[in-house]
Amino acid sequence: MTDLSIVKRHLENLIAFDTTSRYSNLDLIEWVEEQLKPLGFDCRRIENSTGDKANLWARIGPNTDGGLVMSGHTDVVPIDGQDWHTDPFNLTDKDGRLFGRGTSDMKSFIALCLAFAPKFATLNLSKPIDFAFSYDEEVGCQGAPLMIHTMLETGARPDAVWVGEPTLWQVVSGHKGIMLVEVIVTGKEAHSSLPHLGVSANGVAVDLMSAIRDLEKDLATQGDPESPFDPPYPTLSIGQITGGTASNILAGQCRFVCDLRCPPGFDPDEILKPFEDLVRDKDAALKARFPECGIQLKKLHNVPSLAPGQNNAAEVLVRALTGDNALRAVAYATEAGQFDQAGMASVICGPGSIDQAHTPNEFIDSAQLAEGVEVFNKLVAHLEKA
Repeated sequence: MTDLSIVKRHLENLIAFDTTSRYSNLDLIEWVEEQLKPLGFDCRRIENSTGDKANLWARIGPNTDGGLVMSGHTDVVPIDGQDWHTDPFNLTDKDGRLFGRGTSDMKSFIALCLAFAPKFATLNLSKPIDFAFSYDEEVGCQGAPLMIHTMLETGARPDAVWVGEPTLWQVVSGHKGIMLVEVIVTGKEAHSSLPHLGVSANGVAVDLMSAIRDLEKDLATQGDPESPFDPPYPTLSIGQITGGTASNILAGQCRFVCDLRCPPGFDPDEILKPFEDLVRDKDAALKARFPECGIQLKKLHNVPSLAPGQNNAAEVLVRALTGDNALRAVAYATEAGQFDQAGMASVICGPGSIDQAHTPNEFIDSAQLAEGVEVFNKLVAHLEKA
């Protein structure tokens, strides 16, 4: 029987790896391989283009299609500027809470997978169990698509994908998609007393950001009040702005980044089309004055949404394990939408609270891990009967 202490030990080891998205995750991947390979797991790395990060696809059981994928991301968000009271990369157990970066989001689910891996390896599986541990989820879900492509290319289409993001073990069957849009305005520097000799990139950017704000207000009127999403409409916000070098110099460049989150049924490209038309017109006007000026618009990431209430194989399985039959949808994005877009039935459910994700002094209640042990034991019993 797998007990809580084993889960905590694996979590302690996982937290010790600083896998902030800007760093490599290869040391963690190598350590996970060392846990799984002796058990008979077939481990395969799917690397990024520079080879400093990798997804890990680890399989136990027959090499066929079907089966269950248990998905989690290995990267965490930065601790920069946050007021931590403990070492973020040293698991600290205090008053029934486990503190550390990634405890909730989402190394605890991976720890449960590793703790139960020896048990999975003893089962007479008719279909495989796959662990799909990705990189760079926190910066646009960049790693999972490579792994999904590899799975499909090798004929390994699962029956169900279980994404273990923190939900307090509540079943989440839908989420919004997310598109990040970067806008860079190049102006022409001049002394601020002679504005006719240049173009302020900041001034042009303000006009564009005003259009974004108008679009944001318009989108707020388009939600379906019966939607399970909160809020029920697409949201659009400006998260980053940088520009200018001094107060008495017309800004030579201004950059801002927008975050667009759409429920299923909304097309982010269609929503942004009027704004892109505006950018195109302003770019032409700038170039007509000064050829070196202009505006660049780039869509950095586009993570698809997950439509709720599909009652697919993944949902049915995880609802049976947790006993939770409520319909829930969330405003954040996950890799579940990418799996679903590829035709793989997906659901979200895992230990910890999303309220703790990305925060200083991130923690998970030990009770959440204990509940995870119960859920995973039910999964083992289910697999034994299959």
